[in-house]
Amino acid sequence: MKPDLAVPGKRVLVTAGAGGIGRAIATTFADAGAQVHICDVDRGSLATFAKERPGITATYADVSNLADVDRLFDDVRKHLGGLDVLVNNAGIAGPTGRIEDIKVEDWERCIAIDLNGLFYCTRLAMPMIKAAGGGSIISLSSAAGRLGFPLRSPYAAAKWGVVGFTASLAIEAGQDGVRVNCIQPGVVEGERIDRVAAAKAEAFGITVDEMKQRMVENVSMRTMVSAQDIANMALFLASDAGRHVSGQALSVCGNLETLA
Repeated sequence: MKPDLAVPGKRVLVTAGAGGIGRAIATTFADAGAQVHICDVDRGSLATFAKERPGITATYADVSNLADVDRLFDDVRKHLGGLDVLVNNAGIAGPTGRIEDIKVEDWERCIAIDLNGLFYCTRLAMPMIKAAGGGSIISLSSAAGRLGFPLRSPYAAAKWGVVGFTASLAIEAGQDGVRVNCIQPGVVEGERIDRVAAAKAEAFGITVDEMKQRMVENVSMRTMVSAQDIANMALFLASDAGRHVSGQALSVCGNLETLA
């Protein structure tokens, strides 16, 4: 039977959905027939998104804030009437530095958004997805959730945590028809990586293009991936084509060999 990647009528929540990977996921699901609601902490991006995609409803919300998450799910019930798919996309890079130099508040902020926020959203989404007869929970981990990442311990700890959360919840919720997976992006092209490459290029005294080449030297396919690549994987996992995939951490990275 031919795989069906359409998701007509599926009710989908994407956190941090107004820009970057989240935006690609939200628009890809909407274009595949889903009813989509997003949240974001960037009011400017939310306003722009609303103008460009008026069919996708939105809430201003910080997933690390319990009151915001409660309000978000009130809006999900109002606009979608239920939930079939949750995409936990919200996350931040966290601090960079040796563990003895990292400030406690920077550690706590990274964990609050990257891990606690995932829990806050999932605990409210699960009863709704069960009530719908089952569905899919997809969380964004990272290549840093399968590899060591020196000087980025808070981020790596959170993203490894996403993997453990996923594996455990998949067992817990499987008999209720809820599939739980996470995606592990590698080096994702876009504005963020352009800024990183420009800063590093200046520090090393090389061109931005040369810096970008260095950034993929540890990728077997010698390429970055796109936000759309991540969105395509999310759509597959939520569709009938991925109906028997659960408990998995799926890398979309061109086989990133090491992180440095």
